Amino acid sequence: MDNRSNPYCDALHIPVPSLEAVKDHREANTFALFLVALLERGGPMTLPDVAQRFEEAGIAWFEDALRSLQRCRPARPPVYRDGDNYALDPHDDNLDLWAFRLGLRPAKAPKLKIVKPEPEPLPGPDVPLSVAEIEEAFRDAYFGSNWSAQRLAVSVLDANGGRMPGAKVVATMDRLAKQHVLREKSAKHWGRGSPITASEGGDWKLEAGHSAVRSARDAVRSRIEAQRRQQANRPDPSVTAVNIKRAEERRAVHAAELAQLRRGLLYVFPDRSPEAAVLVDVNDHELKTYMRPEFDELRADLAAFEVIGAINVREVVRSLGFDPEQRRLAELGPPQKTRKLNRAGRTLKITLSLLVSGSCGISKPFADAKRLQSYLDKGEMTKFRRRLEADAKSLYAIYLYGRLHGSVRLRWGFLDERIPVPWKHMDEPSIYSLIRDAHEQGRDLEVVVGSAPGWADPWSRTRRCIVEKIEPYSFTLFDERGMAVDQEEVQLARLAPKQ
Repeated sequence: MDNRSNPYCDALHIPVPSLEAVKDHREANTFALFLVALLERGGPMTLPDVAQRFEEAGIAWFEDALRSLQRCRPARPPVYRDGDNYALDPHDDNLDLWAFRLGLRPAKAPKLKIVKPEPEPLPGPDVPLSVAEIEEAFRDAYFGSNWSAQRLAVSVLDANGGRMPGAKVVATMDRLAKQHVLREKSAKHWGRGSPITASEGGDWKLEAGHSAVRSARDAVRSRIEAQRRQQANRPDPSVTAVNIKRAEERRAVHAAELAQLRRGLLYVFPDRSPEAAVLVDVNDHELKTYMRPEFDELRADLAAFEVIGAINVREVVRSLGFDPEQRRLAELGPPQKTRKLNRAGRTLKITLSLLVSGSCGISKPFADAKRLQSYLDKGEMTKFRRRLEADAKSLYAIYLYGRLHGSVRLRWGFLDERIPVPWKHMDEPSIYSLIRDAHEQGRDLEVVVGSAPGWADPWSRTRRCIVEKIEPYSFTLFDERGMAVDQEEVQLARLAPKQ
């Protein structure tokens, strides 16, 4: 790494990396090195450019490098393709994660460590077992055939003075172990030479000098040592809990920062060389339509937004003559282009209309391009604006659904699948986090279920739901009538005011 800077590394707050320094990293596969090459350049590159850089760095010969790059699915997040060029989205979650994995940035917070005192060394076989040793060795244990009933009884008796009622010995094992073979009737099978003598009154007495006693002491203490070695290699639960809490606090701070970003969505017609555009202000829930003579005003208004989303967003902002600089760009086109339906190779083409219908319940989310062009050619501007704004509202609906769920819903025939979306940051609230928070705070959740909410009054179909915990990480919503609510059908959600 060096002291130079470039837009990619500035956004990630890291020094410019060197491909030579990273090429031998254990995480450095072809795609990872591709990312490093782009970070090093600080701008778009073609695959031949990257292959040439690989050869210069001693990673592979040009031809081999080019073949590897072509096979590694290079146009996937955090990379996007722009013609023959490949560029990075520096605000993508995956890029920040790759930077950490490759050692290009340190952990966001050092791991908390607690130094515990070393336990006292265990005594030899001449010293009787203690109750504490029995507790440590037998707690939550599963004993199979390798621990006989007699050895278990010897261990418990040795730790308790050598004499106890048999029923109490068995009760001790029942309390400590999850599974064991010791029973009161086990004494019937201990014949001549046994270290334990059972009286008619039910007491069990241990012969302290018997060789089986020393053997049991060795076995118990060997078990304790093995458990301590395993425990030393496990994360400390208290440390894990503190680290999780600190990570959640960092995510909450970042989520609050993301919530303050001003977001705008663009819908243009036609796709290339737009004649009209609708700008949706997500924060203020407003929209405005611009015709080509008004594009100077549109560009001025776009400058106020920190996040701009659109279908083919980079082509759209370029066609409008707007320079996004370091703004975040949200690609709202289909996150996945096709879906293989069967082994015969039948393929479904995934369109945004299909995703909007499946996710938001809008039967015809976007107008036919020919009809819109007809309105424009005939000068029927009222119809044109109304239909164009309706299309922009459909785009807004799928954007909100994706931000809430982190994915969109593909529903076609027998298919009902989720496709992750790139425009939601992992630190932003989701339907799951809202449900979890409602349960933890003992609050209800207000939701809008079914089709996309109306534009004029989005919360007009609000349903107030209670949250019930089903499993450790699973919750169910029930509305006022006690009916379960399908979480995948939720379009809007928020914590209800405290009552």
